[in-house]
Amino acid sequence: MKEDHQGGFQDWDLPDPFTLDIQVRPQDTDRLGHANNVVYVRWLEDISWAHIESEGMTWALHEQTGKAMAITRTEIDYLAAANAGDQLVLATWFTDFDNRIRSARQFQLVRTADSKTLMRAISTHACVNMQSQRPARVPAEFAEIFRRIRVEGGFKL
Repeated sequence: MKEDHQGGFQDWDLPDPFTLDIQVRPQDTDRLGHANNVVYVRWLEDISWAHIESEGMTWALHEQTGKAMAITRTEIDYLAAANAGDQLVLATWFTDFDNRIRSARQFQLVRTADSKTLMRAISTHACVNMQSQRPARVPAEFAEIFRRIRVEGGFKL
C-alpha cells in the first residue's frame, strides 16, 4: 500500500479524505462469507457521524438547533468482496451543499493488503426539523461547517 497521511493510501478518488480504519469481523459476514451489505451501510453511517462530529457538528448542536440531516438516498457500488480478517480503510468527503436544505457526501472503501477499492458510495441528505420530521432550512451553524469541509470535484446535487 502506498503510504501517506490519509489512511495510508494515496490513490483516493478525491483529495484529503476523512478516514476510518475497519477490521472485518466474523459477525460482519453473511452466508456467502463476505461482509454483508447491511454492514457496509453501518460503516457509512459510522464514518459520516465521526466526520461531522470531528468538525464540530455534534449531537448537542443538533439538539440545540432542533435540526438534523436525514439521508434521502444512498447509492452503493460493491466492486469486490471484503472477508473476515480483512483490514480496510473507509474514506469520506463532504462534496455538495445547496446552501439551503440538501447536502451530499462520497465514500471509498479500500482493502489495505492490496490497495483494491472494494466499494464506492454516494449519499444525499436533507435537513429536517427534529420534532416535525419535515424539511427545514439548514441552520447557520451547519452551513458554516458544510462550507468549510466541502471538497471540490465530487458528486454534485
